[in-house]
Amino acid sequence: MEERPDLAALLYPLVRVLIAAETPILATHDVSMWGYSVLTALDETPVRTQAALAEAIGADKSRIIGTLDELQSAGLIERTPDPDDRRVRLLSITAKGRRIRRAVRKSIRAYEDELLSKLPAADRTAFLRSLRALQQ
Repeated sequence: MEERPDLAALLYPLVRVLIAAETPILATHDVSMWGYSVLTALDETPVRTQAALAEAIGADKSRIIGTLDELQSAGLIERTPDPDDRRVRLLSITAKGRRIRRAVRKSIRAYEDELLSKLPAADRTAFLRSLRALQQ
């Protein structure tokens, strides 16, 4: 068997570079990394419960309450009582939240495209396809 570093050891330096590049982009839009994760999840599935959202983004449901408070205060999301269970809050992204999320994504994608341009086109396509396959 070929000796190579563990996958985490191979990916972690890249993840650190990506986070470092995304942090100022997020700051420009006054959104945290968790906030962007919430906006992305809500933009993809417009109405969710807090519990379903937490599961979708891999966060503890009590951990994201502060993030939800910030997003709601900024007018990026709405929390409304579930008509079927008033103890449950339904989350939805606002038009402003959608604009912010898409602006952040556009800037992140521009950086990623620049980073990926270091690879030949065939390698870039294979890399992205491989990442998607490993997530399933």
